[in-house]
Amino acid sequence: MNQNEELDDSELLRLMLTGDEQALVVLYRRRQAAIYRFAYQMSGSVALAEDVTQEVFLFLMRDGSMFDPSRGALSSFLLGVARNYVLRRVRGDHLLSPLSEDVESDEHVNAASPLDDLTRTESIESVRKAVLSLPERYREVVVLCELQEMSYAQAAEVLECSIGTVRSRLHRARALLLNKLQPVRAEPAETAVKSERCFA
Repeated sequence: MNQNEELDDSELLRLMLTGDEQALVVLYRRRQAAIYRFAYQMSGSVALAEDVTQEVFLFLMRDGSMFDPSRGALSSFLLGVARNYVLRRVRGDHLLSPLSEDVESDEHVNAASPLDDLTRTESIESVRKAVLSLPERYREVVVLCELQEMSYAQAAEVLECSIGTVRSRLHRARALLLNKLQPVRAEPAETAVKSERCFA
């Protein structure tokens, strides 16, 4: 086991900036997955998420001295950098890529039947589409607090705003998501009522 693996992120960054390649490897292994997930959940694009993850670590190697531990954790700082890259790319592209890129990669669950699996996939797809259709400021808090399971304080660090702002945006985002997902939930019930009328 490498000694660097027991060090905290700030110490690893300090070592990395002095040229310790192993410190970079440990930091990358430790933080890469969260950055990738955030970028993917914000954009819906595997390619963009991979690019952003790479750009974040290139930024860290080049400008890692910008990190100030008194302002928060390195993980929050890295997600903040990822956020900037994602927003820049999404705004530049003016569209999000299709969500069907790798639905299968998230579906490694033993389903009771193909119909159950199909229903579950459709539900996940509906939620992904609903999240991606949210305005950026609401999508960010959903991704950070709900999907990345960050605390309000951690999300506030990433977004560089107050905890109150995170709470209010998340409350609004949840309401928007419920409205967007409501027709999906109501549809089977309406179909059932129509079917009952046909047989009555």
